[in-house]
Amino acid sequence: MRVVLQKVNHAKVTIDDQIVGQIKQGYLLLVGFAPGDDKSAIDYLVHKIINLRVFEDDAGKMNLGLQDVQGEILSVSQFTLYADTKHGNRPGFSKAAGPAIAEPLYDLFNQTLRDTGINVATGHFGADMKIELENDGPTTILFEK
Repeated sequence: MRVVLQKVNHAKVTIDDQIVGQIKQGYLLLVGFAPGDDKSAIDYLVHKIINLRVFEDDAGKMNLGLQDVQGEILSVSQFTLYADTKHGNRPGFSKAAGPAIAEPLYDLFNQTLRDTGINVATGHFGADMKIELENDGPTTILFEK
């Protein structure tokens, strides 16, 4: 499982010019799954993400977490996080979990995030989405389990 986290001032995802998910301050998460990923990987990464301290305190240090700033999450499925670019110029995606595996894991990941009390907006699994964001920092962190 891979998650690219971007700290944002705001973000939204649209499909066919319709906003399907939108947040103010918080995290944009790009989420990809590999075969063999399971609930333990989800639980581990949700714990890491929810407890990450990358928001500035009064002294200007990255000392505050998402819940401290009443932040939100926009979670977007992103199988291309498992792109294999070692051979040729066209990426291969054989290391990504197929939709039958990835979609239930994505749903479980988002529900596990919600169970922490965080507001979680999402895109639509497998859809052609457009994402707009204002990266704060910029702060971008890669998680892998």
